[in-house]
Parts: sequence; C-alpha cells; structure tokens
Amino acid sequence: MSTQAQPRNAAHTMKAVIAGIAAMAFVVTISNVLVQYPVHLTIGTLNLADLFTWAAFTYPASFLVTDLVNRFFGPKAARKVVYAGFALAVALSIWFANPRIAIASGSAFLVAQLLDVAVFNRLRRNPRWWVPPIASSIIGSAVDTVVFFSLAFAAMLAMLGPNVPFAIETAPLFGLLGIEAPRWVSWALADFGMKILMATVLLAPYGLLRAVFIRLLGWKENATPASA
Repeated sequence: MSTQAQPRNAAHTMKAVIAGIAAMAFVVTISNVLVQYPVHLTIGTLNLADLFTWAAFTYPASFLVTDLVNRFFGPKAARKVVYAGFALAVALSIWFANPRIAIASGSAFLVAQLLDVAVFNRLRRNPRWWVPPIASSIIGSAVDTVVFFSLAFAAMLAMLGPNVPFAIETAPLFGLLGIEAPRWVSWALADFGMKILMATVLLAPYGLLRAVFIRLLGWKENATPASA
C-alpha cells in the first residue's frame, strides 16, 4: 500500500476488509438465489420474465462494495475482499443455489471483480470522482454477464450440471416477436442493460458514502500508484 495512506484509514483497514467481505457475501448469495426467479410482471404485451431475473437489481451492488474499499484502502485491500468474498460466496451459493449456478457465479464474480479493481485503480487519480466507479463497473459488468450466463445456462455446457428448464425454453428474443432464442440469452442482454442502469443509480450512494467517510470520519482517499 502507498506510503501516502492516512493513519485513520490504516487503523480501520482490517475492519473495513471484514465489513467488505460480509457485505459482498450477502450481495452475491442473495443474487444467486434471485437469479433463479424471473420477474413475472407484464407491461402491455411485454412479459418481463423473458428479460429479467430479480438478481439484476441486487448484484450490481457488489461493485459498489469493491469500489468503496478500493477508493479508501487501495487495490490490495479490495482484492482481499474479492478473494475472501469469492470463497465464502461460493460456499454459501452451493447451499442456497444449485452447483451449476454456484460455479457460474463464482467464476464470473472472481474475473469481473478483479477486473473492476484493476480498472478502478488505473483511473483513481481522475479528477472526476464518478469516473473510476462508473467505468470499472460497466467493464466488469460486461465480463460478468458473459461469463455467468454462459456457464449457468448455455446448453453446450451441460456437463457443469442440470439447467433451469425455464431458462432454456425458446421465447421471443428480448421480448420482440419474430426473433426466437433461449430465454437466458434475453436475460443476459437485459441483465447487462440493467447493470449499466444500476451502476449509474449506485453512483448516488457511492458519492454519499464517499462524502461521509471524508467529511465525518476524516478519511483520505487512497493514492496508491496505478502500478500497485
């Protein structure tokens, strides 16, 4: 960690990592459960079950956790949260979800979160506070979506375990008539769109928590070099 790290931050590093791990485990576990439940709502002729699972609204918060730890405690602390959160989340996922979902979730989580840490770290010195979290979240979300939905539902990867029958049923792609595809493909496209929306929405709590940490707790933003 950079020698510029502030004493107040350093004194709370372990507590921050533990809190980050707990928050990450909660977000990923609940998302692993909710990804198996489509949003059964209809708007006009559009059935949202063909587009979204409830996890689309919860999982983006995982990037909020990583980015806050990265901002104030640096990439090394953020990676600790990712590694420990990954191990705990996979263990909990096996209990709450089926093994294939756990494998897909764990793989996507690890790759996407580590990418998020790296991108955020490269951009941490950008004078616009919102650039690192939005850029890293969008890039991480894109990778997360591709890895997760492919491993969780693609028919060609059936060796990973049983599939969710509803996911592989053919339905109008993205809710449009005339174009047919397995439901999980529409879920993946819609999920990525929702992740971008949620990444934007989560800038508000990110900015609020950042201000609280700086103004009320007296913490200084970590200035770890991009090469760390």
